[in-house]
Amino acid sequence: MDYYEILGVSKNATKDELKKAFRQKARQYHPDVNKAPDAAEKFKEIGKAYETLSDDNKRQIYDQYGEEGLSNAGFNPNSFSMDDLDLSEIFSSFFGGFSGFGGGYSSNPNAPERGDDLRMDIEISFMEACFGIEKEIKIRHLEECETCGGTGLEKNAKDTVCPVCKGRGRVQKSTQTILGSFTSVTTCPNCHGTGKNPEAFCKQCKGLGSIEKEKKLTIKIPHGVEHGSKMRVSNEGNAGRNGGRTGDLYVVIHVKQSKEFVRQGFDIFSELEISTPQAVLGDEITVNTIHGETVAKIPQGVQNGDRITLKGFGVPYLGSNSQKGNHYITIKVAVPKKLSEKEEKLYKELYMLSKNRDSSIIDKMKTALGK
Repeated sequence: MDYYEILGVSKNATKDELKKAFRQKARQYHPDVNKAPDAAEKFKEIGKAYETLSDDNKRQIYDQYGEEGLSNAGFNPNSFSMDDLDLSEIFSSFFGGFSGFGGGYSSNPNAPERGDDLRMDIEISFMEACFGIEKEIKIRHLEECETCGGTGLEKNAKDTVCPVCKGRGRVQKSTQTILGSFTSVTTCPNCHGTGKNPEAFCKQCKGLGSIEKEKKLTIKIPHGVEHGSKMRVSNEGNAGRNGGRTGDLYVVIHVKQSKEFVRQGFDIFSELEISTPQAVLGDEITVNTIHGETVAKIPQGVQNGDRITLKGFGVPYLGSNSQKGNHYITIKVAVPKKLSEKEEKLYKELYMLSKNRDSSIIDKMKTALGK
């Protein structure tokens, strides 16, 4: 393993060239950036190579005797740890968090910031989902502080700028690493990133510019909504900061199941149990629908499992006052388990009629076939 080859530099490379090569390689193989299985091991090799060659004494020994010479001189080349490189600082530097790699923090802590969106889950009945309803709900959200008007500062406060960060909300901190001196940018510990003087904070909202309050809202849930539907109520989320827009409230609707009906889209499904005579002869039966009772016509000779359709008796379409789905009724023919003497006699007569009819049909077929 050649340290110069690992860094991709010549044996005459200067310290600046070593540092530049290390930065490039570290960016490429840092395990938080490179997800290759061997990235961590390569990053460790890069760090070991730079840690050795950046030290004049170690480099001289390595150039003459290699890794074995380092060991004989009391240096253990295998003792290197990635922790020696202060990985958090190196990784942060990839994104401009340190002045050594392309500038410091540039965000304005006093810029308008939109408030957070909020979510509320509510439960409604099956019928309420079908036909819509107005629902009163209670929410807790952040509203603009009336005392300070959302500024977070006492009225007529003299010194509103944080004396530590000078209103920037961030402070710089110099750190010594093997790459040299780097300047990190962190949240100001005095004003917690607001850029404002804590002594001038509004006593009502403690400098936040907003206060949590409970509020009642009446929301209109339209007909035809389905389970899991999401409604947006504008400007009922948390208040923004520094004059930023208020967030929104999202209401997620959960629909209770019905014991009688099943809904699929805008269609309704149910079952209807009828007797054998009704199946054979047909009938007109009063049935329940989501719109109330209506008469369903059972055709003669209907079979178990057949469906009859009630057009326009389903769920009103979302956004439409006229269009509706259908109601589909599945027929279940009930076979009696016990019979009275009279019923048993009638069924036997019916059975014999059916048997004789079937025999007559078979005889006619034989005659037609010439048998």
